[in-house]
Amino acid sequence: MKAAAAALLLAGVLLGACAGGAGTGGDAGTDGSTASGVGQAEDDLRIELDRGDGTPPETWTLTCGARVGGTHPQAEAACRHLAGMSEPFAPLPEDLVCTEQYGGPQTAYVSGRWNGEPVDLQLSRVDGCRISQWDSLGPLLPVPVGERPVPLG
Repeated sequence: MKAAAAALLLAGVLLGACAGGAGTGGDAGTDGSTASGVGQAEDDLRIELDRGDGTPPETWTLTCGARVGGTHPQAEAACRHLAGMSEPFAPLPEDLVCTEQYGGPQTAYVSGRWNGEPVDLQLSRVDGCRISQWDSLGPLLPVPVGERPVPLG
């Protein structure tokens, strides 16, 4: 079963590489991203943000490195900030004890590649650990204006 799944994944990757070749018109955007919003650069991210206020979710792309690009509203600042972090997209440890406070209904999903490694990170502001994780990403994610964490106990 695993071999069949790996073969299908490889076939999909190869098909995608062929479909996006030079001169085909493919799905490549002017910022180097693909239709999925994530291109092939070492530092290429897709950020999906739900502010939790009833407005439609927002989706941005961000490419860092020699050429900063994408649709992120603070691309330069976000790239500079992330470059100064050792592991910006490390998941929180499973056994982490967090303060019981609520930072707001915002959620985000960051996917793509950073330093050549895959990124697949769900973020929220539902407890002290997750608020800190969100805030540590600096200009990559907006900090809600006027909101302070509310203790739950």
